Amino acid sequence: MSRGLWNRETVALMLLAAYLPLALFWLSAGRADALGRLGLCALVVAVWHLVFMLVRAQPPSLSALITALAIAVFAPEDLGVFRLVLGISFGVVMGELVFGGWGRNVVNPATVALSFLGFGFPAFAWPDFDAPVAWAAIPAAVIGVGTGAMSAALLGGAAIVAVIAFGMGLLPEPVLLVAGLGLVLLVADPVTCAATTFGRWLNGAVYAALVLMFASNWDGAAPAQIVVAASLLSSLAAPLIDELVLAIWISQRRRRHGRT
Repeated sequence: MSRGLWNRETVALMLLAAYLPLALFWLSAGRADALGRLGLCALVVAVWHLVFMLVRAQPPSLSALITALAIAVFAPEDLGVFRLVLGISFGVVMGELVFGGWGRNVVNPATVALSFLGFGFPAFAWPDFDAPVAWAAIPAAVIGVGTGAMSAALLGGAAIVAVIAFGMGLLPEPVLLVAGLGLVLLVADPVTCAATTFGRWLNGAVYAALVLMFASNWDGAAPAQIVVAASLLSSLAAPLIDELVLAIWISQRRRRHGRT
């Protein structure tokens, strides 16, 4: 990213500002347990950032707090310290730091950590969310778009599909609310979402469509589990979506200028 005013850490700071209302609502609902979980997640992420800073001489990033918040909010409950630390370590190292840190990673490290925890320890229950916590995704999205840290196209693409599906009775309200949390905490990551404007519309729509598909076919699955799976697949699809959009643009340009 640029070394000017709008650099990697500026984007991370804007994202933290966007997530502040959501974090406050979540902490007020979970109180001491939520605070302890967030503190543990932040500590583990910070330790791995420090390790890679010493090994590779790369500076730590405020993105560590973003990753810690997303994992703390969505991680399955009652995992215990060892399992949670293991999942966080895998997600942060394999999902971010081995690629050179935030800004170079392919998939959101929190999504990698949550997927690892979900697949590795399926017996543990995913968290439920109070309505105020889920609705706090709306001010987070507004602040994120207002500061330029989140893509309005990405959020808009997801919102269109989700609203249509909800209006048709295809998407249960609990899943819709948790999908909003996943959208702002996991999918709207400016590093790992699609880079082209139209690609971001498609990326958001793909995420919402995956949530709808999983909600329809996974009987008894927790909304958080559905959202994490949809976040992982939509993030992996982002580069392919960009390639498709660029291929279409190049094809149209060639036809317009009479080239084959």
